[in-house]
Amino acid sequence: MMISKLVMATNNAHKLREAMEIFGPLGIEIISQREAGADCSPEENGATFDDNALIKAEAVYNIVRLPVIADDSGLCVDALQGRPGVYSARYAPKGEECVRLLDEMKNVPDEKRQAHFACSIAYIDSEMRRCFNGCCTGMIGYEQRGKNGFGYDPVFIYAGRTLAEMKAEEKNNISHRAAALRELYEFLKERQGE
Repeated sequence: MMISKLVMATNNAHKLREAMEIFGPLGIEIISQREAGADCSPEENGATFDDNALIKAEAVYNIVRLPVIADDSGLCVDALQGRPGVYSARYAPKGEECVRLLDEMKNVPDEKRQAHFACSIAYIDSEMRRCFNGCCTGMIGYEQRGKNGFGYDPVFIYAGRTLAEMKAEEKNNISHRAAALRELYEFLKERQGE
């Protein structure tokens, strides 16, 4: 099934630009849900990242009836039994996520500070529903470092540096979202060739 237009279940300009850069070589036009006429924000009450990505994608698909992608992602900390997980965006007031996380982790030793960012991207069209996943594994530091990034980036350490200490292109090469988008790219490339 050739795809000429893909609706991204977001109005986030950064996410749209990233998707346009990745899928541009396939000749697929990426538009926001607002541009497609889907002004909705369904409740993300799923138990997993896949569930939440599918909830968003289905809500938009049911309005636009075009191929749709939607993502959900978050931070999973081993010492906190996987929290904040699917509640990453609601774990603390905006801007205070790192403060709360560092407080909860203050007595956790080095060898137990493992964590990973997970991303699920749901794809829906008239024929299928499918999720693509990506992961970035690292550890939680003891303080916030770096000025780049957002959310938990200042405390998430990958290869000795926090994500907030990396340039955007460095982070995008190793990020959980980039890994999921690469999986989706390969899938769409195959579909374009059918």
